[in-house]
Amino acid sequence: MELEYSSIKEVHILAGQQKKVIDGLYLKNMFISGANNLENNKELVNSLNVFPVPDGDTGTNMSLTMNSAIKEINNAKDDNVFTIAELAANGSLMGARGNSGVILSQILRGFAKALKKEMQINSKTLANALMEGSKTAYKAVMRPTEGTILTVIRESAEHGIKIADKTTDLSCFLEEVVNQANRTLDKTPDMLPVLKQANVVDAGGKGLVNIFNGMLFYLNTNRIIQVTDKTTQIETIDEITKSETEDIEFGYCTEFFIKGKSMNHEFFKNSITSMGDSLIVVGDENLIKVHIHTNSPGLVLEKAIELGRLSSIKIDNMREQHRETLIHDEDKLSCKKKIGIVAVAVGSGITSIFKDLGADEVIEGGQTMNPSTEDILSSINKVNADDIIILPNNGNIILAAKQVKYLTSKNILVAQTKTIPQGVAAIMAVDQDRTLSENELKIQHAINDVKTGLITYAVRNSNFNGVDIEEGNIIGLIENEIESVGSDITEVVNKAMDLMVDEDSSLITLYYGDEVDPKEAEILFKDIKEKYCDCDVELHFGGQQLYYYIISVE
Repeated sequence: MELEYSSIKEVHILAGQQKKVIDGLYLKNMFISGANNLENNKELVNSLNVFPVPDGDTGTNMSLTMNSAIKEINNAKDDNVFTIAELAANGSLMGARGNSGVILSQILRGFAKALKKEMQINSKTLANALMEGSKTAYKAVMRPTEGTILTVIRESAEHGIKIADKTTDLSCFLEEVVNQANRTLDKTPDMLPVLKQANVVDAGGKGLVNIFNGMLFYLNTNRIIQVTDKTTQIETIDEITKSETEDIEFGYCTEFFIKGKSMNHEFFKNSITSMGDSLIVVGDENLIKVHIHTNSPGLVLEKAIELGRLSSIKIDNMREQHRETLIHDEDKLSCKKKIGIVAVAVGSGITSIFKDLGADEVIEGGQTMNPSTEDILSSINKVNADDIIILPNNGNIILAAKQVKYLTSKNILVAQTKTIPQGVAAIMAVDQDRTLSENELKIQHAINDVKTGLITYAVRNSNFNGVDIEEGNIIGLIENEIESVGSDITEVVNKAMDLMVDEDSSLITLYYGDEVDPKEAEILFKDIKEKYCDCDVELHFGGQQLYYYIISVE
């Protein structure tokens, strides 16, 4: 059950005890309470989907992102304010899923940046941290859209700055911030017509309000909200470090964190460059993450310990791993590729198609199951290539994929593929003899030449563009717009096809989902082939959930 503002106000009156400053341990517990409140309300946030289709995942993405942050702060060796804030930022970045998760991670990144060197938090420092979080989040988005989580954090932070000097009690201050967050959230349908049409508020903004509510609850009561669903689990993709070539020059994959003060990570990076390859050194003056392939892990660690304390040390013998890999995966081990390809796909059939077309790694994910930045990074590390093309194949995964650029030394191109058909067109356009920038142009041309249709079902009653939609209706989306509605799958597919196919169309591809009878798919395929005799028509088992058919027209 969600904590509404009215119930929080009652708690504040009962508590009645002013708090003018809090320390890092208090902040840690506020974060945990906020994350738990979001977890308890994630399905409510998921339900705030613009379209009445079963693919709402904002609540899940934000909750998994926050859970990743909590996992990091629970491992904190000390509880000072900046350590807690910085660990939350680092954890959320690695666990960021979907656009909402990435934006949330950037809010936490800015929040931590503003708390650098702070030992305690008062109203002014909290207001500044929220404002820096807002600014950092806006910078992370190429074209910020008002009426989203961005507006909620910005107006909340601006209100916090305005009242910080005269509201020294942190409970009163945060209550005012939460009040403003709710007011802004209620206005989001007036800022985004698509929200008003769907009669919902912004899902990302609602998720942020849930976090704020949970934090305020702890601030008022000294009690952490508990997760009501004990079965919640975070699914991660195991990373297996593999050597890709038979002749491994540097045999130990060495990873660790350095924690210290005023550390120069560029100086440290230069000092160990000659000790190996595949070197990644990222972080700031207080926390550095190091990855290196070396024959002398001891020397690397000796150099690192001069800077600060070492933690999470992981050393793998890649030659031993390589021998095991050769036994089980000889065919996959090949010479180094010029360009590696990592694709995101959902459904066993679609996964197989991407592998057949040359994808080196296929990450299971898509609508309602967005991979995290760490998942994508893990797959990139398995590919034996310096240049990598990522095919997100979902608009909600692109932002998380872009964060990988800052976490690897490899050259990354994130293709702007928002659908499976776009991803298939893109991978077929890749030319191993061309540069990444040349391939980017080829991929974009391929994306522009394909239309995508999705056939799914309505999960609630609604009205779009004057068309009444009832729960259970079959819906046809074309380029993410509802274009056909009916009671029969075949009927809606045919309506969608009529809108998608024109005189320039030459290829139609149908991918049928795991709930579709193959015999029915075959009948539909034959009908379409007969109707559009000037086009080549293909039928493939996709195995995807939620969507009866994914349609590609080129």
